[in-house]
Amino acid sequence: MDVLMNISELARRLRTTPDDLREKMPLLGFDVGHKAIKVDDRLVDKIMMKWSEMMKMERLRAKYKREAAIKEVAIAKVKKVGLPQVITVRDFAAKLALPLNIVIGELMKNGILASINERIDFDTASIVAEDLGYEVGKEDKDIADEAGLSAESLKVMLEKEGEEKLEPRAPVVVVMGHVDHGKTALLDAIRKTDVAKGEAGGITQHIGAYQKEKKGHKITFIDTPGHEAFTVMRSRGARVADVGVLVVAMDDGVQPQTVEVIKIINAAKLPFVVALNKADKPDADIQRVKTQLSEQGLVPEDWGGKTIMVPVSAKTGKGLDDLLDMILLVADMDKDKIRANPERRAVGTIIEAHVDKGEGPVATMLVQSGTLRRNDSLAVGGQLYGRVRFMRDWNGKAVDEAGPSMPVRVLGFKNAPQVGDVAEVPEDVGALKQVKKQYAVEKQASPSMAVQKDEEKSEKKTVNIVLKADVLGSLEAIIGTLEKFQTPEVGVTIVGRGLGNISDGDIQRAEATGGVVFGFNVLATREAEILARDRKVEIKNYKIIYEIFDDIKRRMQALMPAEVITTHLGKLQVLAVFRADKTGQVVGGRVTEGKLITGANIVLYRGADPIGEGAIVQLQTGKTDVKEVHQGQECGIKVTCKTTILVNDVLDVFTEERRERKLVFPK
Repeated sequence: MDVLMNISELARRLRTTPDDLREKMPLLGFDVGHKAIKVDDRLVDKIMMKWSEMMKMERLRAKYKREAAIKEVAIAKVKKVGLPQVITVRDFAAKLALPLNIVIGELMKNGILASINERIDFDTASIVAEDLGYEVGKEDKDIADEAGLSAESLKVMLEKEGEEKLEPRAPVVVVMGHVDHGKTALLDAIRKTDVAKGEAGGITQHIGAYQKEKKGHKITFIDTPGHEAFTVMRSRGARVADVGVLVVAMDDGVQPQTVEVIKIINAAKLPFVVALNKADKPDADIQRVKTQLSEQGLVPEDWGGKTIMVPVSAKTGKGLDDLLDMILLVADMDKDKIRANPERRAVGTIIEAHVDKGEGPVATMLVQSGTLRRNDSLAVGGQLYGRVRFMRDWNGKAVDEAGPSMPVRVLGFKNAPQVGDVAEVPEDVGALKQVKKQYAVEKQASPSMAVQKDEEKSEKKTVNIVLKADVLGSLEAIIGTLEKFQTPEVGVTIVGRGLGNISDGDIQRAEATGGVVFGFNVLATREAEILARDRKVEIKNYKIIYEIFDDIKRRMQALMPAEVITTHLGKLQVLAVFRADKTGQVVGGRVTEGKLITGANIVLYRGADPIGEGAIVQLQTGKTDVKEVHQGQECGIKVTCKTTILVNDVLDVFTEERRERKLVFPK
C-alpha cells in the first residue's frame, strides 16, 4: 500500500506555499495535477532534491541579474523623483537617496543656506535635483498648508515692515572658525565671564547667545561650536546673524573648517570681520595667515583688499576694543538692514532648546522683530507650543519683555521646539493645533538613516544606536553628522533618540534592535544600568562629541565587508564530456577567449543562463598538466561543479581577490 504525504506538509518542508509547489512540479518533471492534495511518499526525496537544485539555479540567475542591474543603474544618468510643493532638506536628501552633506553643499552652490529641518519649496528643490542628474515631477500631495512659518517666509515678513515703524536694533554677531582657534575664549574675554574653562576638550558643545555693550550700543553674540559636526548649526547661525566674526589662530593658520566657514559666510552674503587670534603666542605669524586667507579670496585692507582683519588675544585682551569697534563699523555700513519693528507681534528663531528636569522644555529664542512679553502664546509651524511663563536674559536675570535682537531663555513650552525653528506670537490662538505635551524628543529615524534594502530584501550592515543628549542643539548636531556616516555597504541607524538621562526604555529599545546606547553629557539611571547589565546591552557615555564619532566609525569599520575584485580571464566551449566522480567533472574544450588558469573560478552557462558555479582543479594539454591555457588552444579540464556539464556549454572563467576595505564616506 502506497504511503501518501500531504502537499501542504511537503510545501512546509520546502518553505513554500502549496499553490507554488503545485505550479512548479511539472517543471521538475513530476505531474501530480493542479488540484493534488497528496503526493506519493516514494517521490518526496526526489522532489526535494530537484526543488533544491531549482532554487539554487534561481538564486544563481537572480545573483547575476542583480549584478547586471547594479551596473545598469550605475551608468544611468537620469533618475526620476517626485517632490511635494514643500519639503524639508532632510526629507529631500532621503528622496534623492543621497548623503545630507551633498544636498546641503548643492544648495549652498545655488546660494541657499538651509538647515536640515528647514523647508524648501518645489522650485528650489527641483533646480537642485536637476543639477544632480534627476528628472523631477510633482507629487500629488500638496503639503504647503503644513509648512508653517519658514525661514524664507520670516525673511519676507521682516522685509515687508513699513519704513515708518522700523527702529535700529542691536546687530547680531555670529562667531565662527576652526576647532580650538579660540572662539569661546574670545567671547569669554569680551563678556568677562568664564565659559571656556567648562567646555570639555575645549569645544563649545551648545550654541549660546550673549549681549555686550560698547559705546552705548548693544551687540548680540551667537557662539557657534567649532567642530565639523556643527556645520548645520554654523549654517543656521549665519542665517540669523547680521555680522560674522571669523576667528583664525595665528599659530595654526587656515584649516579645513576655516575654509568651510568662509564658504558659509560667502553663501549667506554676510558682512564679516576676521579676528586673528592668539597674537600673544611666540609662533604667531600674521603674514603667513594673511597669505593663506588671501588664497581663499580674503585680501586684507592693508594689502589693498576689502577684508577687515584685527589681531587679537583672548588671553591678554589685546585688540578686543578694536574688534568691537570694527564690528560696529561693519554693522553701521548695513544700518538700513539692521532695523526692526518693536511694536509688532514677536517673531524669532530658536537657537537652543533642552528639557530641564525641574522646569520642563526650555528654549533660547533670539527675538528678530517685535517684542516678546510674559504670557504671550508661542506658535511653531502652525502649532501652539505653549505660553511664555517666564523669561531670563543671558545673565540669568528675570525679564518681562524682550525686544528685537535680544536673546532670552523662555519657559512655558509644552514640547521642546527644534533648533532653527521660527517661533511667533500668533494672531489667532484659537485657530492653531495644540502640540501634545511630550518632554522626550522621540522621533522615527529619517528615511535616509533607515536600514536600506534592495529588491531582494537583503539588508546592508548597520550600527544601530540609541542616542540621548542633554540639549537639543547637541542632539541635532550629532544626528546631522551621523547622516554622513552612510556607505553602500555599512551605515548607522538611529533606532531611538531623546533628551535627558538614559532610561530603561532606551535599554529595551537597544536590546530589541541589537544596538548600543550612546549618551552625550547625560547619565544612565540606576534601573537602566541594572537592566543593561542583565540584558548585556552596551552603554557608552561621552562628554566630547568627536569621541562619539570615532567610536561609531570603529564599529562601522568592523562591519565593513572585504572588497572583492573580480577579474575576467576567459571562456571555454565544451566539446566533449569524459567522466565525473566525487572530486569533479572532466571535460574537453577550446578556449574561445582570453586564458584559463588552475584555481580560477567558473560560471557554467547553458545558452544565456548561468546554471552552475565551481572552480578549475586541473588543466591538461595532451597528457601534460599545465597551469595556463590560452585562446585558440584545446585542453582537458577538471572542474568542481555540482551541475552536470553538457557538450556546447560555456565556462566563464574569472578570479576573485578579497581585500580589506577602509571606511570612506562620500563627499
